[in-house]
Amino acid sequence: MTGLYVHVPFCAVKCFYCDFAAFSGQKKQVARYLAALEAEAALAPPLSPETLYVGGGTPSELTAAQTAELFARLRRAFPAARWTESTFEGNPDSLDAETLGVLAGEGVTRLSIGLQTADDALLKSVGRRHTAADFARVVGLARAAGIPAVSVDLMFGLPGQSLDSLRATLDFVLALAPEHVSLYGLQVEDRTLFAKRGVAEDEGLGREMYEAAIAALARAGLEHYEISNYARPGFRSAHNVNYWRRGEYLGLGCSAASFLGGLRTANEERLSAYLSAVEAGRRPTAESEEPIGREALGEEAFLGLRLIEGFVPSRALREAFAGPWAALKARGLVFEDGPRWRLTRGGVFVANDVFREFVPPFTAEEAVTR
Repeated sequence: MTGLYVHVPFCAVKCFYCDFAAFSGQKKQVARYLAALEAEAALAPPLSPETLYVGGGTPSELTAAQTAELFARLRRAFPAARWTESTFEGNPDSLDAETLGVLAGEGVTRLSIGLQTADDALLKSVGRRHTAADFARVVGLARAAGIPAVSVDLMFGLPGQSLDSLRATLDFVLALAPEHVSLYGLQVEDRTLFAKRGVAEDEGLGREMYEAAIAALARAGLEHYEISNYARPGFRSAHNVNYWRRGEYLGLGCSAASFLGGLRTANEERLSAYLSAVEAGRRPTAESEEPIGREALGEEAFLGLRLIEGFVPSRALREAFAGPWAALKARGLVFEDGPRWRLTRGGVFVANDVFREFVPPFTAEEAVTR
């Protein structure tokens, strides 16, 4: 499978926890940016992607007319593409019936809505401009428009968030019967406003919240299929599963990543640099690498282990990481389920610690297999 990711970097305001390529006050650049996306696609290898994911930023900051233009440009760029799944991200304060009608008409199968929390005071404290009522309204509009699936983004571990607050949010969201929920723990990244304010993560409370959420979502019939993702049967994100299975994908737009033919690239993050490169007829590549040997095998491991069901490792992977795998097993963080490698429940909670065993720098002895 090959996926297509399209990054729309425009936002009304940048949330206090956000480390993505997202820019407020730049909407005058939308027309130029949409043209650049089509021009960039023309510079890429010919592809017929099977999944589409429009993310950001906040794609719903585009007007209905601009949204229609985006899809028209994508269809011209990929005339043979027949999306088996197409996802569009948006926020409750910028999604309206007109835009949702455009998305339904374009065959969008998944609407991913950023709620984060149903606590209105907490929303305001993290830089969000909508309310829980706005979210419920948009879900109703999406259902009325005929979009087949609604996915909800939630966060836990936010400053001032309590366990009871998270439980209330889950009750509120689950009453609306979403097909998919993504639940992310707060990570304070260097370039965020939270980092500047000295916000710290509470790992103990975060684990309590994560455990409570897993239980609540399971009771509601959503399967925990990836570390941060839960879905009703038949509603997993095929686009994201392709990432975790180390499938190929093309990324268009600021900061977008691609993985094609074993080569991993990332685009220019700054809007001006991205536009200048594409308008000059150049691919806007800022970084490029081709993982090989032990590094490529490590990617196979830490991506595959993100899936709760795990994955079947290649023989080369088993041999290259026999020592680290045995050590992780001894710590009770991973196990073998027939031919599959999987995280234990305890390993899920400290997944990043597990993944470090599969990424450079490797010890001198381990690096021999590179």
